[in-house]
Amino acid sequence: MIQTPYLLFLGDAPDQLAAKVAQGIKDWRPDNAVGQFRMDGCKADVGLEDMTLAQAQAAGAKTLVIGVANRGGFISKAWKAVLIEALAMGYDLASGLHNLLSEEEDLVAAAQEHGRTLHDVRIPTVEYPIASGVKRSGKRVLAVGTDCSVGKMYTALALDNAMRERGMKSTFRATGQTGILITGDGVPLDAVVADFMAGSIEYLTPDNDSDHWDVIEGQGSLFHVSYSGVTLALIHGGQPDALIICHEPTRAHMRGLPDYQVPEMAAIRDVALTLARVANPSCEVIGVSINTQHMTEAEARAYLTKVEEEMGLPAVDPFRHGAERLAEALEAM
Repeated sequence: MIQTPYLLFLGDAPDQLAAKVAQGIKDWRPDNAVGQFRMDGCKADVGLEDMTLAQAQAAGAKTLVIGVANRGGFISKAWKAVLIEALAMGYDLASGLHNLLSEEEDLVAAAQEHGRTLHDVRIPTVEYPIASGVKRSGKRVLAVGTDCSVGKMYTALALDNAMRERGMKSTFRATGQTGILITGDGVPLDAVVADFMAGSIEYLTPDNDSDHWDVIEGQGSLFHVSYSGVTLALIHGGQPDALIICHEPTRAHMRGLPDYQVPEMAAIRDVALTLARVANPSCEVIGVSINTQHMTEAEARAYLTKVEEEMGLPAVDPFRHGAERLAEALEAM
């Protein structure tokens, strides 16, 4: 088990989205985070107190969590001095990057010298099967996005909370490093060998009660040329009964792809639903989740009304206003 509370390491994050792991932990497990550590040049801020390693340790921090999800998921050489110092002071390290802590000889040596533990949450711990496509009991809902980092995980977590408050049977199913660090369990999907990705989601969402919902954390986007594969694995392995379209309306282009425009929500709806019905012909799109964090309240309300009229579906910002209407739509299925 990863020891809590955490000090969230933002390093030299180039923008706010690069610190989405730290932001997710702060927003959904605030009791687990005592502060943030930012290096010179860091352009992200998750709203926690800036602390040195010593200050955070005095406040009770036991694990330094790398809260940065940079492109390619690597451990920067610029971070190493801080990480090694933390190990020497008695911190454990936890990371969800593709570049594993356990593959860095200097970090492994420091951990061994000081009796500390390195936690790589992006290592699959199960031998997942190849997907069978066999229909499973229970119900499943999946968030699919017009782009990466538009709020699919936040939508799923907010929806799970709203469903539980209504007395519905619900389980949040984490499929990425942030979700795993928040909940303590899940499938690190983008680290699973391609042939087994859909099978890992079948494993994650097994047979259940007929009125139980698995709320599956979405990843990537079908329209993102870098990460579309993980999205398709979720759609076919998850066999969702319901889809929620997720969108962030202020993007100038696809995340990390300046030559690609963000697709229309209707395009995602049509493509995702067509692919979902390959594995579950009964799948329906039940709502739209809009990430309005860069809008004023008035702008957000007006945009949600516009989307709802255009799409003919409930449109909400589940983090800002709650996910009750999405839960109602699932309850009615």
